[in-house]
Amino acid sequence: MDDLAKAIKILKKGGIVIFPTDTAFGIGCRIDDEDAVRRLFTLRKRPETKAVPVLVSSLHMVEKYVKEIPQDVIERLIKPYWPGALTIVLQSRSDKVPNLVRGGGETIGLRVPDHLTTLALINGVGVPILGTSANFAGEATPYTLESMDKELVKLVDFVVPGECHTKEASTVIDCTQNQWKILRQGAVEFNV
Repeated sequence: MDDLAKAIKILKKGGIVIFPTDTAFGIGCRIDDEDAVRRLFTLRKRPETKAVPVLVSSLHMVEKYVKEIPQDVIERLIKPYWPGALTIVLQSRSDKVPNLVRGGGETIGLRVPDHLTTLALINGVGVPILGTSANFAGEATPYTLESMDKELVKLVDFVVPGECHTKEASTVIDCTQNQWKILRQGAVEFNV
């Protein structure tokens, strides 16, 4: 079994996997397994009030997890920047998105990564996967396998080898209000 098939099998069963994305190495699990989500927060030592980004493979997949996607978001952000390093924050459907993923709030940050391995993982699992950086909370973001914390690697179920292309965090933009707000300037240069 190749690495990708093994990672998909592990994720489908509720495991935690480290994987390359276009921006940095991510660590994640399937969005719809609350035990896996809780385990991810615990092993990363992430505060439960801090939401995690979610990786999707298509606009169609996004529609199942948000209340709506405003047309201007589609035209000005999704069409020009997806797939890519832009995380878009929208109003989430609380019946579909676990409270921990939302950090206790009502929003969800989503992006379509520009990385074939990551997209294959998402499509293979069939649901979005969490895509927070593969580090302990507050530690340096890993852009190579060699820079990853070996203690974190020991805690996960599998590591997918590969490379990150941009080696810069995604830009995060909150589109839940009429006046959009950049929450983090990253790989995509964008002014609101």
